[in-house]
Amino acid sequence: MTTILLQAGQPAGGGGMSMLLMMVAIFAIFWFFMIRPQQKRQKEIRNFQNSLSQGDKVVTGGGIYGTVKSIDPASGIVEVEIARGVVIQVDKSYVFANVSASQDGGANKA
Repeated sequence: MTTILLQAGQPAGGGGMSMLLMMVAIFAIFWFFMIRPQQKRQKEIRNFQNSLSQGDKVVTGGGIYGTVKSIDPASGIVEVEIARGVVIQVDKSYVFANVSASQDGGANKA
């Protein structure tokens, strides 16, 4: 009788391997649905920031719409005209979107 009770109390073999496999699967799901798309988006933003030119209509990180007036590649400062005669200086890393491209994309979807 005591032999049967001792055998029932032993854990099943291979339980650790299935747990490890489950953790790897969860990490893979996070990678493909969260981390990878964010990295692709960051790369697109970086490419956009490096291809800025005068006259581009942009949106800054603070949500300010304007037109690029000048770019200083040495210091990374972009001068953006937000109203006629009103020019602000913004760090290049805070210019996130091309307004004309996003408006054209919306017109094509409708």
